[in-house]
Amino acid sequence: MRKQEPVADDADQTTSVTRNDDESRYEIWVGGTLAGFVAFRQKPGRLSFTHTLIEPEFEGLGLGSVLVRSALDDVVASGDTIVPYCTFVQSWLKRHPEFEGTVDWKPVQQ
Repeated sequence: MRKQEPVADDADQTTSVTRNDDESRYEIWVGGTLAGFVAFRQKPGRLSFTHTLIEPEFEGLGLGSVLVRSALDDVVASGDTIVPYCTFVQSWLKRHPEFEGTVDWKPVQQ
């Protein structure tokens, strides 16, 4: 498991994103509580995002966007290609063209 730096810091709660390879997902934690995850499948040189979930008590706080950006930044840093099967990740990527060169849309469009 590879832990990333905290992405936000409130007076009482720190938000961090963690890559959990045992569960094949990136997790977002708020104050020590699992707030959500984005699941993936990994093949050599490719990371396919399959599902995103934010727990109901954490919805509407922008955590899905924080989670996806952190996960995608990690994939780009590793040199892998992003394959967005998850509709939330697809929607997010369409609003962030800076990732376009690292995304393979072909498998998703079939």
